[in-house]
Amino acid sequence: MAKNRGILCHITSLPNASIREAHKFVDLLAKYNIQQWQMLPITPPDQFKSPYSSPSAFAGNVDFLSTHLGKDVPPNDDDNYWIQDWCLYSAIKQEFEHRPWFEWPQPLRDRNPEALKNFENKSSTFLQSQIQFSYEWSGLKEYASSKNIELIGDVPIFVNHDSADVWAHRELFLLDEDGMPTEVAGTPPDYFNKDGQKWGTVLYNWEAHRKDNWTWWIQRMNRMKQLFHIVRIDHFLGFDRCWAIPTTAKNGKKGRWLDGPVEEIVPLMIDTMGGPHHIIAENLGIATPEAESIRIEAGIPGMSVLQFGYDGDFKTNPHHPSNYDDSVIVYTGTHDNNTLLGWWNELPESIKLKLGNDIDTDELIWSLIRLAFDNSQLGCIVPLQDLLELPSSARMNFPGTLHGNWLWSLNDLKSAEYAIKKFGLI
Repeated sequence: MAKNRGILCHITSLPNASIREAHKFVDLLAKYNIQQWQMLPITPPDQFKSPYSSPSAFAGNVDFLSTHLGKDVPPNDDDNYWIQDWCLYSAIKQEFEHRPWFEWPQPLRDRNPEALKNFENKSSTFLQSQIQFSYEWSGLKEYASSKNIELIGDVPIFVNHDSADVWAHRELFLLDEDGMPTEVAGTPPDYFNKDGQKWGTVLYNWEAHRKDNWTWWIQRMNRMKQLFHIVRIDHFLGFDRCWAIPTTAKNGKKGRWLDGPVEEIVPLMIDTMGGPHHIIAENLGIATPEAESIRIEAGIPGMSVLQFGYDGDFKTNPHHPSNYDDSVIVYTGTHDNNTLLGWWNELPESIKLKLGNDIDTDELIWSLIRLAFDNSQLGCIVPLQDLLELPSSARMNFPGTLHGNWLWSLNDLKSAEYAIKKFGLI
């Protein structure tokens, strides 16, 4: 069975974080038989540079644009659902020194039509930059297609409280009459963090989405289809149930499970994206049998992570190489993991011994990469840092922390060429 080789590398990790540089990276991948490029969300990041905490579920990060905006580009009708709200939100936010929408004057907070009219002209600059972004990114996607490379995007399941989406559609989220949440999303204690994670993102009012015929989710997935060939759904399990944490809690230890609409929303996503093979479900963490059953029955690939494969009983651990099947894509690690070298250095000696014949310590990291690829059936995606055999200092994110993340980048593309070539040959 033919299987794909993919590289996980966010666009901010390129030497020049731009769409123009992304074309050069596509050339490099095509040159060495890499079929997939997965990146992190390309929406605007928060003040801590996290692409998973954005003021928009739809807008593109205009920092990726070319230095100068091009000629006037006609708007894309596919953007009509969200673009005016984003541009008004951005203009008002700029006017009020970037304060969150729930601290704006009441007429603007509550979207009084007369109050919003005062910002229509001021929003035009934001409108043009988003039109330009869609135009340039569409060019990148077409270019990747011409090189037989699939771009894989990433959809965080939840959105920020201070976002254009929540401001424009308050009824779709669990908020009080003043627009404030009493509970926020996160995860209970797990492999990544013994205290759990308190993301602070707002929870969905699923009944309101149902009454609106899931329009917001359909439009969101349409946007992803516009930008990418495949989309990874971060925290896919949240469609089955999500961890609701009191806003007053310090971490994710205390919370309650809220049921989600997994049986209804998954078919809509598949239909919108054009088939289950255009979706990857991030099914890590505390898996639920219901969500896994629906995912597998629908034909949506899940994820297995090599670094998780050496905990507990190897015979039953789904992340162990002996247990990979054709329902998962194999990763050596994710943006939340240590690098392979950092992981190895922190492994207990007892676990290292258990790897036994699986690895060649003279070529440690590439031995692990081959182990993941050789045992995969659908394909294998490897963070660029692992291909470069980099230590812990190159990891992308430490879950549960705010500072010092999302910073790693290449000095130049040439420095990665040998490693990419080597991956293309295994």
